[in-house]
Amino acid sequence: MKKKIIFFDFGGVIADSFDIAFKVNKIIDPKIVSEKDYRKLFDGNIVDWAIKSTPKEELERIDREFWKRYIPQMKKVKIFPGMKKVITELTKTHILLIISSTIISPIRDFLERNNIYSYFDNIVGNNFIDANKTERMKMVFKEYKIEPKDCLFIADTLGDIKEASRLGVQSVGVAWGFQGKGNLLKGNPVSIAEKPKELLDIVSDYFKEN
Repeated sequence: MKKKIIFFDFGGVIADSFDIAFKVNKIIDPKIVSEKDYRKLFDGNIVDWAIKSTPKEELERIDREFWKRYIPQMKKVKIFPGMKKVITELTKTHILLIISSTIISPIRDFLERNNIYSYFDNIVGNNFIDANKTERMKMVFKEYKIEPKDCLFIADTLGDIKEASRLGVQSVGVAWGFQGKGNLLKGNPVSIAEKPKELLDIVSDYFKEN
């Protein structure tokens, strides 16, 4: 039987990166004021928000400045406790992909540092032309010759759940990321994991039923 695909978001699901993302964004973008307001931006696609709310020249400066500051800080970021074991187990029976708004290089460095790089079949980062995860999932469908029913997305924001649902991809929310459980439930995920180890049973049960 063909292996099912699990999409993992990166920041907030695997990497405990909220603090550095918020602090860097607050430094370089005056529109971002409070932590609460920043978290709220992930109700949708934060990249789309930035494009709509910022002149092109300013957006390019912010983008360059963000990665210049963010990438060195990523070296301090830890993997969420329990996630390495979950990834190690899931890769035995599924194809694992990362789909993220983070550029590929710091993701790859993080995975290598935590000895989990080889467990992922691909990293679909925002080096691609379209930052929208819906469009990048379509690319994966074409490359792997799969359908939405063959996939499950593990995400920590309402915006990501919404983007996956546009293609009919179901999501599992995680309660330890950029947004809380109450917000994630608005996107009707198949389940919410309170702890990483819960993902193993959630994923297994989902593909048994689908």
